[in-house]
Amino acid sequence: MQMDYYIIWLIIMVICLVVEALTMGLATIWFAAGAFVAMILSLLGVPIGIQIAVFLVVSIACLIYIYPLVKNIIRPGKEKTNYEAVINKIGIVTGTIDNMKAQGQVKVNGQIWSAKAIDNIVIEEGNEVMIQEVIGVKLMVKEIQQGEE
Repeated sequence: MQMDYYIIWLIIMVICLVVEALTMGLATIWFAAGAFVAMILSLLGVPIGIQIAVFLVVSIACLIYIYPLVKNIIRPGKEKTNYEAVINKIGIVTGTIDNMKAQGQVKVNGQIWSAKAIDNIVIEEGNEVMIQEVIGVKLMVKEIQQGEE
């Protein structure tokens, strides 16, 4: 008795697509593609063993080769956090930076940050500084000399 395996492949494909639609994780869509190819083979009368093998090969190949490409299109790069976004930016000293007195503030990207001078000098309010790194919640800055930018 010939079983209609294409119905099973159709059900597998639909289940995979529904799960993908609910999770949006780019995990089951590849198995839906494999089930689709296996369903076509079933309709062409290819033996079930070959259908299963093709299902696995297509699904795994899609997962390995297509997933990274699609992931980069759908989720390009990661958003920089506040501290990553300020490194190598220019800021304005809003409160004199004096490491000995543990004081200093810099405004960069519209935000006020606590700051320390990387070379241990006093940097007066109003001067421009380059953010070198972030340690904890403090910016480590270097004063920009006139014409240096």
